[in-house]
Amino acid sequence: MPEQLDKNYDPKSFEEKLYKNWEEKGYFKPSDDRSRPAFSIVIPPPNITGQLHMGHALDNTLQDILVRYKRMQGYATLWVPGTDHASIATEAKIVEAMREEGVTKDDIGRDGFLERAWEWNRKYGGRIIEQLKKLGSSCDWSRTRFTLDEGCSEAVKEVFVRLYEKGLIYRGNRIINWCPKCHTTISDAEVEYEDQAGAFWHLRYPFKDGSGYLELATTRPETLLGDTAVAVNPKDERYKGMIGKLLVLPLVGREIPVIADDYVDIEFGTGVVKITPAHDPNDFEVGLRHNLEVINVLTDDAKITDDYPKYAGMDRYEARKAIVADLEAGGFLVRTEPYSHNVGTCYRCGTTIEPRVSLQWFVKMEPLAKPAIKAVRDGEIKFIPERFDKNYFHWMENIRDWCISRQLWWGHRIPAFYCDDCGEIVVTKDESAVCPKCGKPMRQDPDTLDTWFSSALWPFSTLGWPENTEDYKRFYPTSALVTGYDIITFWVSRMIFSGLEYTGKAPFENVLIHGLVRDSQGRKMSKSLGNGIDPLEVIDKYGADALRFSLASGNSPGNDMRFYYERVESSRNFANKIWNAARFILMNLDIAEVTKPDKSALQTEDKWLLDSYNTLVAEVTENIDKCELGIAVQKLYDFIWDVFCDWYIELVKPRLSDKQNALNKSTQNTIAFVFTGLLKLLHPFMPFITEEIYLKLPHDSESIMVSAWPVDDESEHYPAERQSFEKVIEAIKAVRNRRSEMNVAPSRKASIFIKTDCREDFAGSEIFFSRLASAGEVRFVDSYDDDGSVAIATDSAVLYIPLAEMLDIKAERERLGKEKDNLQKEISRLENKLGNAEFVAKAPEKVVNSERDKLAGYRKNLENVEEAIAKLPQ
Repeated sequence: MPEQLDKNYDPKSFEEKLYKNWEEKGYFKPSDDRSRPAFSIVIPPPNITGQLHMGHALDNTLQDILVRYKRMQGYATLWVPGTDHASIATEAKIVEAMREEGVTKDDIGRDGFLERAWEWNRKYGGRIIEQLKKLGSSCDWSRTRFTLDEGCSEAVKEVFVRLYEKGLIYRGNRIINWCPKCHTTISDAEVEYEDQAGAFWHLRYPFKDGSGYLELATTRPETLLGDTAVAVNPKDERYKGMIGKLLVLPLVGREIPVIADDYVDIEFGTGVVKITPAHDPNDFEVGLRHNLEVINVLTDDAKITDDYPKYAGMDRYEARKAIVADLEAGGFLVRTEPYSHNVGTCYRCGTTIEPRVSLQWFVKMEPLAKPAIKAVRDGEIKFIPERFDKNYFHWMENIRDWCISRQLWWGHRIPAFYCDDCGEIVVTKDESAVCPKCGKPMRQDPDTLDTWFSSALWPFSTLGWPENTEDYKRFYPTSALVTGYDIITFWVSRMIFSGLEYTGKAPFENVLIHGLVRDSQGRKMSKSLGNGIDPLEVIDKYGADALRFSLASGNSPGNDMRFYYERVESSRNFANKIWNAARFILMNLDIAEVTKPDKSALQTEDKWLLDSYNTLVAEVTENIDKCELGIAVQKLYDFIWDVFCDWYIELVKPRLSDKQNALNKSTQNTIAFVFTGLLKLLHPFMPFITEEIYLKLPHDSESIMVSAWPVDDESEHYPAERQSFEKVIEAIKAVRNRRSEMNVAPSRKASIFIKTDCREDFAGSEIFFSRLASAGEVRFVDSYDDDGSVAIATDSAVLYIPLAEMLDIKAERERLGKEKDNLQKEISRLENKLGNAEFVAKAPEKVVNSERDKLAGYRKNLENVEEAIAKLPQ
């Protein structure tokens, strides 16, 4: 007899133990067998500042399902783990900690700050890795990477130098997104837009010659200080005579021209716009076309510069109020109109970003975007669901040059060097440089690269690129990427164009997109709402399998899902159901090995199970291949709970427990064969419980992780027997449902008379009706006088049960009589209440309607009771 399971399902007693065993045995590493096909995934690297949240739990559960599935199918699987240095977020954390010590970055200098940053990474950077292990993630931890490790840093330098030499990286003054709180640029992809209440301030700009004024409107009067022109559309007949004239800028006194540019919308407002090249991306482009002066009026922390003494040092919003007041006092303000508009904010801190002209490093995106668009359009890369390629195309087809420099110290330092004597610039992978013109030592650019610059190289830098390593040759391109729709622009798009540009290959074949995990009310989980749910707490209470199963069962590609504790509890109940089924099977198992079932010993119910099981294998395999993981897991749940546990186990209990039964060994083998297969199908979703049970069953494999994935066996399909036995099950279900409706206790036996044209299908089923439908005598009849009996019809039979055998007629008549009396009393009470005109007039409408609904319900119940009484035998 095999080793038995503990009486109670307690995931804490085995989950950690099993995970350590998997690691020690090296199961997470790819097979050395080069004849095996490769399957590889790179983990979306979590930030070193992060702790495991539900988004991580979902993302990594889905990846682990695919990896475990492919491993069991015989692939050499590699799931590369790692973390992201997260420049802005990490630097902010360290600066905050230093602030509490009363220390600033300038106090300790760059080297001192980086020492702290690396120490912070050593202390906290691996925290989320350990948390992912609790979830059951089967990554090859021996290959753990970090976006700032030596290999990734070499890849970053290689890419920067290549792009610079091709003219695809350049340095220039352009409009960028500036975060006044983080004190750094951020890319367009990092700007999150939100509706903010604001206003349109309608202003008068007077002509220098005193001939009148132009009226225009702005949402940002504080940037008026930097205006260098006013623009109209050249086709606008209203202003043709004014083009080229000079205006006097209110409050400043600067003379600015009226220019003509197609950018201006004739239909919007007055058809006149102020042009501030330093603080608006569209105005910047207009300024380039017209060679306008660029005047920056804001400091790094969004305060007015010293060039405007009256407002100098004021925060931009404080300055706005002061400037509007002065405009009104000077007669320049026509009116103020409330206006709600989309405003860009920093994705990290939520601060409203400030467009400003700055000298930065940029990647020229148009030449890189074209092949990346083509790769998706031609089907070389597929989004799952396909609809998300629209998000991708919209972003890539309208992409602007990517600002990659950041005014931070933590990150990949830009490999550019400047000669302060002669102005020469050198870009090199070397740690230092000497000016090739004057021979003087050069100064390295102080800025670092956008975090996403290194993340964009993740699928190949983690495999050893730019070296042609064995891992790179074997596992690149990767097979799939699993990620959320919220970082298609941040990350997915950049990996695609990077892979194509630097390796000549698409970085992955499929992109499985999932949605966000929201709370039970559909709200995004956030600190401000206090509705975040810690996956580790869920695992501690319910087990990792229950959390994984609930996340998979609620998942539909690309769609947000709601997190319900009830779903986790249901998943744990499912695990408990499997545990109890396993205990029953193991207690009745004494065979030394499980083999393919012997056809000669199979009964109809066995063939019904095997046919159903093989159909399940085919469907679940197809579902996983299509990334329909939620559908696959629901089919497994339904089959295991209903078909296997509630039906098959109950059907074969007598011959399984009777060791003298001639079919006992065959039954043991069949139930163990199918149960082992079900555990394998379930393993990618619930790895711990399936392994714990599998290790107790007789088999050759040392772990379910490295056992073979089940295949649909054509020789084990029995469609005729399955169709036949389904009729028996349908009839038993119908009897049980009717008995339940009539509140008949399962212990009360009653005869069943079966009238059917399909007697051969029901042959030998008497024992099943007896055990599962509380039948006493079971007889087949050609006709039946159903007076005083309950008739139950199915597609293949009519079943008659004498009412007197199911019920104590006298007691039932008394019970129904009392119920009738109570209902009549309630009906009378409510009729009197609702007949009271004063009550109907004064009571809230909701209360009156509720009472009317109750009355209708009682009347319906009374009809049913009276009908039941009339049907009772006299």
